[in-house]
Amino acid sequence: MENPVPILLYHSVSPDPPSWIAPFSVSPATFAVHLDEVVSSGRQPLTVSQYVDGLAGRGVLPPRPVLITVDDGFADFADHALGALTERNLPSTLYVTTGALSDRKNEAVLPPARMLASTDLAGLEAAGVEIGAHAHTHRQLDLLQRREVADEAVRSGSILADALGHRIRSFAYPHGYWNSGVRRIIDEAGFDSSCAVAARFSFAREHQLALSRFMVRTDTDVATVRSWLAASTRHVHSAHSARRRALAFGWRQYRRVRYGPVAFGPDAAVPSRPVLGGGESRVPDIRPIEVNDD
Repeated sequence: MENPVPILLYHSVSPDPPSWIAPFSVSPATFAVHLDEVVSSGRQPLTVSQYVDGLAGRGVLPPRPVLITVDDGFADFADHALGALTERNLPSTLYVTTGALSDRKNEAVLPPARMLASTDLAGLEAAGVEIGAHAHTHRQLDLLQRREVADEAVRSGSILADALGHRIRSFAYPHGYWNSGVRRIIDEAGFDSSCAVAARFSFAREHQLALSRFMVRTDTDVATVRSWLAASTRHVHSAHSARRRALAFGWRQYRRVRYGPVAFGPDAAVPSRPVLGGGESRVPDIRPIEVNDD
């Protein structure tokens, strides 16, 4: 029986988040309660890179790991999340959308919010936070042309590497959207792990460039977090996986119509089309569905 590993996905930790991210935000008090559950579970928290190193035999993998990840790079991570993590000596992985960094030109499609600056990242890393890339503009990568996906991956990794002075190992797909073509490009860009969503446990046999995570929402109660942490046997069966793939396929077809065609043939074969066209909302579609064609 495989050992299920919960990878928790947070976004904003704030008492007063912007309305567009509020459904995916938790209060500092709620975040602290969740972290106390992590501590009391007896699981060993790891960064994403520590986890994949353990899976690959490059490091020690504890018997019951747990991973805490945070996406986007909101300034409230430094304001509210970091202190709660360091007080409990819990490592985490923060995925930063580089086009939204507050001390750079805004090139992200995320709506307005207080974001971290590139100058904040070294201090976060020194405090035990692994910094990963979350693309540059936060567009839906499986709807972009190859060269655009490559630019999103390479540019975000390069900006973070320049800020921190070393290679960035981990990536997270914006909205959790990926397919095998996107995954290959992330591999070619030099990342050795990447996180999706999928609303299921991660397992040792899982592809390290498509790690499953549980998205924590504002209405995710502590009992749910406790149940993820307490799992000791495999909870996801093939029938559920087949249904999830069918739902993911249908959702991608909808996004093709709304945002434009998937372009994973030759670059010239399909014209580029922006993810957010004229008059469309800039509020991102954040859905806990793993989009892949494997």
